[in-house]
Amino acid sequence: MKNFCFVFLFLCATVGYSMPIASSARSMVPAEIQQLIGVDYRALKDSPTAQALKQQVLPDNLKDLETALKVIGIDSEHDLDQLNFAAFRTEKKGLQTIGIAQGSFSAKAVLKKMKTKKISGTKYGTAVIYPMDNGLVMTFMDDNTLAFGTQASLQSALDTRDGKRASLDSNPTMTDEMSAVDGSPVWSILDQKGTQAMMYSALGDASKIADYESLKKRILASRYTMNFQSGVNFDLSVLTADSMTAATLSTIVKAGMLYKKMNATPAEKTALEATTVDSDSSNLQLHFKSDDQKFQALMHSPLFAAVSH
Repeated sequence: MKNFCFVFLFLCATVGYSMPIASSARSMVPAEIQQLIGVDYRALKDSPTAQALKQQVLPDNLKDLETALKVIGIDSEHDLDQLNFAAFRTEKKGLQTIGIAQGSFSAKAVLKKMKTKKISGTKYGTAVIYPMDNGLVMTFMDDNTLAFGTQASLQSALDTRDGKRASLDSNPTMTDEMSAVDGSPVWSILDQKGTQAMMYSALGDASKIADYESLKKRILASRYTMNFQSGVNFDLSVLTADSMTAATLSTIVKAGMLYKKMNATPAEKTALEATTVDSDSSNLQLHFKSDDQKFQALMHSPLFAAVSH
């Protein structure tokens, strides 16, 4: 049975941490957003638990992006303040992803270093796009902000910024989800299809009992916040069509937690006991709180290893 009580750990395998998204970054996010994610590097530096979590569950593609930034003179550990990611759907090219980095680096200094390496850019509209390692390209949006991704995804994002395609602001469901979490030290939002798939995977066998195919049509979006200021605090909210759907989903998740607890390790039982599930109007609410020591013990459990990779 899937470990749906640890849905936040499933998310941590694919998402990062972020501060409020800057207007320059937001302008590049298309309306067909699947997920908006980020990394607040300043918050991570202050927490040993956050650093340990980052090292264990950091996706390989994020590691590749950090490496690519380092090649052009930007050290993620010292030069970045925040790193945001947007995954969006396209009709012809499938799912695309862009990254937007902000920090204490200087465009002039980076471009000077690239020039010494004989790296030149090409024009795309009003932007100049430069090659990076691992098949990525990048462009500066201002002296302290750059956007990067594949050639196709970056061009899609630039088209959005230039008004050639609809932006995030024309997607009311996702902008409402973001307004509820924007400003938190750690946050992410996920669209309807992404949330439906996430909950199906998290519910596991319980989804078959609950006729998930009928239920999932009433699951609309999700958001979460996470911080490490006083231990580990995680809050997940799943938006549904009505209060009855939210209550039903809450009941299913609670039942699954009881089932999982029967075969859980001591660390996993501690995590289950620290997790509460309820519904509030049309939202399923999941809250997890733990001290650093207990959470780090959970990170070394077989369950965490299974759901975070």
